Amino acid sequence: MPSMLIIAHGSRRAASNDEVRVLADAVRAQAGVVYEHVETAFLELAEPSIPDGLAALAAKGAREIVAFPYFLAAGTHVAQDIPDAIAEFTAAHPAVTVRLAPHLGASAVLPAAILNVAA
Repeated sequence: MPSMLIIAHGSRRAASNDEVRVLADAVRAQAGVVYEHVETAFLELAEPSIPDGLAALAAKGAREIVAFPYFLAAGTHVAQDIPDAIAEFTAAHPAVTVRLAPHLGASAVLPAAILNVAA
């Protein structure tokens, strides 16, 4: 069964990082039998880093990880930095498969979610 790593930018503001952790808790509660583990990692300014988050999942026995970029736009972080961090990890951990999911902003359900939240 795969595990999920929710990847956010990271912030100097601790409450912002905690918000991502709370989101992961909510995803974990709803994931049921889809994901064995759901954890968070941050690109910068917060811990764990992406390689450390992936390594923590691998230490829990994950051999398949879905990396979910919690980003709205496909800027440099989504297009380059996150794939580079994943490539660095997979080079060091060839027994673990990491699949990079599309970033949040690319989701077809996002417009409906925005309308629901705004209502």
